[in-house]
Amino acid sequence: MKIVILGKPFDDDAAPHLQVLLDDLAARQAEICIHEAFCGFLGERLRLPAGTTTFRRATSAAALRGCNFVLSIGGDGTLLNAVTYVGALQIPILGIHTGRLGFLATITPDRITQAIEALYKGHFVIEERSLIRVDTDPDVFGALNFGLNEFSILKSDTSSMIVVHAYIDGEYLNSYWADGLVIATPTGSTGYSLSCGGPVMLPQTNNFIIAPVCPHNLNVRPLVVSDQSVLSFEIEGRGSSYRLSLDSRSLPIDAGVQMAVRRENFNARLVKLNHVNFLSTLRSKLNWGLDRRNPAGVQV
Repeated sequence: MKIVILGKPFDDDAAPHLQVLLDDLAARQAEICIHEAFCGFLGERLRLPAGTTTFRRATSAAALRGCNFVLSIGGDGTLLNAVTYVGALQIPILGIHTGRLGFLATITPDRITQAIEALYKGHFVIEERSLIRVDTDPDVFGALNFGLNEFSILKSDTSSMIVVHAYIDGEYLNSYWADGLVIATPTGSTGYSLSCGGPVMLPQTNNFIIAPVCPHNLNVRPLVVSDQSVLSFEIEGRGSSYRLSLDSRSLPIDAGVQMAVRRENFNARLVKLNHVNFLSTLRSKLNWGLDRRNPAGVQV
């Protein structure tokens, strides 16, 4: 089995568990390929298996060829980054949580042994997560114009709000007077969109959420639309530059950039072990339904 590993620096408490991970994979004679920067971090703290190879963004296509699983070690941001490496290859991604919240990266370090055993025995399910695609003129995001969570249009570092004119399949929807606008996938419904008052959607829902950021009128609320629609946007405001954000990638743009948003034609595939599902994660990570009147054991 070939395993590709991406990650971010972690606390010392997680080091023994990750050593177990590497030793376990080595004992199973797995082919291990680690992102170059993360491999340097690991090499200063852990014993790397013999034969471990490395890769960079430029060589990721070769590294991912024949890969069975991608392990994302870090927080949710690390997993979002892993999705950009996998792209249309749709290699299953397992998130190991060494960060803060761990809503997407659900495997805790103390469960690494069970997780690897489950991968080898096939005791897991694959969740298909829809992606959002952004096309701009002129081009802003290049080949990495897709994301798992959300696309955001935001004002720059000025006090003035912006106006975002929104269209659905070419038909005028609304002009949002706000600090910005978030277009979220079902996966992203528990992210930035949630803090803007957007609804939580189950991962299998085939929709986008359009949620204004700090709107300047009381009668504008988040809207759920079909992800079969093409959404387009124009920006105006007192400033001449704004920011576009696609998951963790944020770039400045000039006024006049044309934007179209649609569902990407491939998915992200997340590995979930049998004891983990979206509803249990919703309860345990976001305290969904937390109420002292609920029966014991509701929070898991």
